[in-house]
Amino acid sequence: MKAPRRYFDPLAIGAPRPLLELPLRLERMIHFVPPHNEKVRAKAPELVGQVDVVLGNLEDAIPAESKQAAREGLIAMAKATDFGSTGLWARVNALNSPWFIDDMTRLVGEIGDKLDVVMAPKIEGEWDIHFIDQYLALLEARYGLKRPILVHAILETAQGVNNVDAIAAASPRMHGMSLGPADLAASRAMKTTRVGGGHPDYRVLADAVAPHAERVSFQQDPWHYTIARMVDACAANGVKPFYGPFGDFSDQAACEAQFRNAFLLGCVGAWTLHPSQIVIAKRVFSPDPAEVAFARKILAAMPDGSGAVMIDGKMQDDATWKQARVIVDLARQVAAKDADYAALYRF
Repeated sequence: MKAPRRYFDPLAIGAPRPLLELPLRLERMIHFVPPHNEKVRAKAPELVGQVDVVLGNLEDAIPAESKQAAREGLIAMAKATDFGSTGLWARVNALNSPWFIDDMTRLVGEIGDKLDVVMAPKIEGEWDIHFIDQYLALLEARYGLKRPILVHAILETAQGVNNVDAIAAASPRMHGMSLGPADLAASRAMKTTRVGGGHPDYRVLADAVAPHAERVSFQQDPWHYTIARMVDACAANGVKPFYGPFGDFSDQAACEAQFRNAFLLGCVGAWTLHPSQIVIAKRVFSPDPAEVAFARKILAAMPDGSGAVMIDGKMQDDATWKQARVIVDLARQVAAKDADYAALYRF
């Protein structure tokens, strides 16, 4: 174990010093772009005004014969686009793949000054993060970067879930982590081919009210446990939890329900794989104006967070003051980027 006082030391001579705090950035949706597709890549400047994060995807969904084209396309897109306050991320190939080394070397060497986060797939333990951490430091030193590139881990194996706390605490470079439900389902031998969301056969039955009477059943969320574990690990270590992909683009209601469950449990955003999901993520991960108005009432009635007051027939104390602070702080972040929400929140 590294000594606490050494935790924030640079890992290479000439590498930038690790950040003490994550940058305060709104990241409601991480929008995936297949950069080998020139037509889609050309829409990057338009996307910048619509999403919080643009991610160039180099891993799953990119055919092996298109891996190099995707890497070149991401580099070209990054060089040609002014991202402003919108984040630029890259999902690189897995650490054990033949493309990982070139992904990292080329991206850091050519667009490292623009790249905010490297998303790393199939992270199984802190050892994976330590390797990426050291390798990034060497590349940052080699290419003279002035700020560190952060790392985002995808939680998509049973071993990764088992080591989620150690992964979240592995490095000051950790940005956060996302649930990867498809690979995780395969790793656990779950009997589903769905990418995220519920399953009609994952249910509980209400008690029988009479012999032979039809019993009410309720569909359950098979991802609740994993999301809660991930949120706790991230919150305990000051990094950000995200819901990952929802694969059924035709079922917008189910997508919104899954995103909202994740939001209520503590996730700050989700992946958007299709343009239709951008609007859903924006709506879900921006707090409801009525909730913001009530939270502001609590803060106004308890400016220092102490004591207890009654508001609209409900008792409020220091615990609800903290909850209100979370909602209002997020609303201020959203309002700073989105004039429509600023008007709704009356900031």
